[in-house]
Formats: sequence, structure tokens, C-alpha cells
Amino acid sequence: MVLKTEIVQQLRRIIKPGRILTKEADLVSYGYDASFGFYKPDVVLQVKNENEVSAVMKLANQLRIPVTPRGQASSLSGGPLPVKGGMVLDFSQWSKSLKIDSEDLVAVVSPGVITADLDDAAARYGLMYPPDPGSSHFSTIGGNLAENSGGPRCLKYGVTKDYVIGLKVVTPQGEVIRTGGRTVKNVTGYDLTKLIVGSEGTLGIITEATLRLLPRPLSTQTMMLTFDHFVDSGKTVTRILTSGILPAKVEMMDQASIRAVEAYQPQNLPVDAEAILLIELDGHPAAVADEAERIRSLAKAMAARSVKIAHSSEEARKLWKARKLVSPAIASKKPTKISEDATVPRSKIAEFCHRLQEIRNTYKIDLVVFGHVGDGNLHPNIICDKRNREEMKRVQKAIEEIFHAAIDLGGTLSGEHGIGTMKRAYMPWELSPVELDMMKRIKLAWDPNNILNPSKIFPAPDRSWCCRNEPESERQTRL
Repeated sequence: MVLKTEIVQQLRRIIKPGRILTKEADLVSYGYDASFGFYKPDVVLQVKNENEVSAVMKLANQLRIPVTPRGQASSLSGGPLPVKGGMVLDFSQWSKSLKIDSEDLVAVVSPGVITADLDDAAARYGLMYPPDPGSSHFSTIGGNLAENSGGPRCLKYGVTKDYVIGLKVVTPQGEVIRTGGRTVKNVTGYDLTKLIVGSEGTLGIITEATLRLLPRPLSTQTMMLTFDHFVDSGKTVTRILTSGILPAKVEMMDQASIRAVEAYQPQNLPVDAEAILLIELDGHPAAVADEAERIRSLAKAMAARSVKIAHSSEEARKLWKARKLVSPAIASKKPTKISEDATVPRSKIAEFCHRLQEIRNTYKIDLVVFGHVGDGNLHPNIICDKRNREEMKRVQKAIEEIFHAAIDLGGTLSGEHGIGTMKRAYMPWELSPVELDMMKRIKLAWDPNNILNPSKIFPAPDRSWCCRNEPESERQTRL
């Protein structure tokens, strides 16, 4: 390991030794994220500023060492996993900078700012930052931008990319560039901002972002619709969205989700129902009240068993708490949780619900379905035990069927989690060879030495990810 020792010596000229981690326990802890997989880095660098990132990238590019940026590692697609080893850049020690400009309606933030903190800061000016991923209370803006994250409010307000108007980025060669700006309109040249957002850390490292803010709605109203039949809930969503009403959120919980939450932390949910819909309306109070009554009538016509309207902010908070409890509740059932986010057009929501029921029965898996049904973005989660190889083979087949169903219905592999390592094998199912080649050529132009977050997005020969951990074949580029 003489080579590794020499490289660490060079890194000490850039970063203080206390922020260079090489102990086995540290490296193992940086080998995980919130997805299914483990890849150990060779060294972890806790960077604190742009100059350090730039200098590290220049060294890494010169020596052809893989570099993987990492925020809070909340990724469900394997984005911050160092598949080829090398260096992990940990942004957790980076000083957090969050500046609100209420006249320009923008926020200028550093990559380590927690997403919910940004929205809270905007609220003090009567503003809001709409993207609200489920991980918003612990995920960082840098990670959200890299994965182009979504969330419940994306139904009405769009995903992360719709709110990014300017970036500072360190390229794989260590250069610092600016993209976009802080104006609402900016059509100068290619839109590199949109190219970086959602590139999953493969094209550049974001060191600052300028984000668009909106006026906060005057009022909100939360409703819960209960259904005896799962597919009826999907049909009702389509009916609501074609009625002229655009809620801020429409979230679904199937029976497995409901029962898991009640077993984990009881919220007085109807455990005999096959599904519930949680809906949030926002806007002028009179308009919100009118839309709530229209949804009540519409739901009754669509065979909803009951409609509950929250009469206070505390009642609304309790209903949304039930939704937030789904992930921890189902994770307590078995040791392995595989979270997918296949997405279909809104007109196909009911059919997708039906296909998911068939897949659950065919492969006899513990499939839990919940998510942002309003924008067709469901989260089929499979609860299993990765030590059970027979079960994992059925899980693998079921996941492939889920992706086939989504694509057959005109949907996509991912609505908000990104591709990462989890879905790269399936990219040819959605994209043609020409389309994939165009993406590869963009990666090659930005990162000709393929050092920045390699082995993400693009298809790999090994698609059987369920029954493996770290494939040795991918670890050829070590320090």
C-alpha cells in the first residue's frame, strides 16, 4: 500500500489530517447509503470549501482516482456509493450558508444545507421552497440537486430542477464554473444548470446553488379519503386531476402501509380499508373550501367509503404524520427494504395499481405500495431478507416486472430517486441505443477520464443486484 500512502501524503497538503479518514471502521461506515448495496472507499475526505474540492479534483484527475461526492447519504438509488473505491468527498463538515433575498425571491445556499431548513428560512419571509422530498429533514440540498429529488408537493409545484436557476460547480478537472444566474429568465447558451441537476454527481460537484422561491399559500386544507378497493383509489385520483382541481399533494397508502403504521405507532387509521388517499389543497381560503367540497362529492361518486376533512392544523399534522411513518414502519418488519419509484402517466394510475397487485400475488412477496400517486409516482417497496436467496430471486423477478409494467404503460424507471446503481441495468428498457450513446458522449466530454462518480446511471453487465454485495469486477481502480 505504498502507493496509497504516497497519495495520502499529497492529500495532506490540501486537507488537514484530521479530515482525512483511512481507518477501516471509518471506511466501512462510508460504504453504505439508504439503498441496497455496499462499496468501501479507500479514503474519505471531509472537505470544507471550494478550494479544497478543486485541488482534490485536480489531483484525482491527474492520478485517475475515482471520486464520489456524498452529503447525508439518504439516496435510495446508490448515488453516493463508491463503486470503484477511491475517494469519497464528505460534505458534512462544510460550513452551511443560507441567504434569502426576498426581493429577488431567491435563496443562495451551500451544498450541505438541510432541505427543510431552507423551507423554514423562506417561511420567515412569507415564502416557500416547494420541493419536499420525504427525506427533507435530513437530506442536503447538494444531494437533492444531484438526484433531482421530488416529493408530495411536486404534483402542483414540480421537482427540484424547476427551482434551480444558478450553480457554482467544480468540474472533474478541478475548474470552477458558474451556470445560470439569479434572473427568472436566462436563455444564454446551452442550459448547463439543467444538465448538472439530476446528473447524479457524474458531471460536476455543486458547491453553491441559487434557488427560486415562491410566495407561501394563504391557506391549506387536508383531507383523507378511505376506499374498500385499492384500484378505486387510483381511479379517484385520475378523476380528481381531470376535474379542474390541482391539489398540492395527493398521497396513497395501501392496506399493507396502513397496517404497518398501526402496528408500529397507532394513528387510528382504518386497518380494514384497502387504501387511503391523503390530499392537501392550498391557495386562497375561499377557493380551497370550494375545492374541498367538490372533492368530497366526487369521492362519494367514486365509491369512497368515507371522506374526512381536517378541521385544525393539529388534525392535519396527525394525518400527514401517518404518511411519514410508512417507511420506518415497514422497515421494522424485515431486515431488507427495497424502495422503488416507478412512475406512470396519470391516466394509467389505476391500471398500474392493478398490475402491482398481480405482481404481489404472482411472486408471493411482501409488497407495500404508497407514494405520490397524484403525479403517478408510486413507491412499490419490497420488504424481504437479503440472506434468503430463494426469496431474493423472487424479489428480483418482481422488481423487473414492476419496471416492465411501468414502461409498458408509458411510464419511467424513476420519478425522483434517480438511476444510480440500482436501475442502471434497466436503462436500455426505456432508452434506445442512440439515446444512451448521446448521454455517454456528454459524460465523456465532461469527464474524459471517468473519475467522477463512475459506474452510475449507465448499464452494467451484471444486472442481478439482489443477491450480491460488492462485485470484485468493478473494483479495479483502487488507490
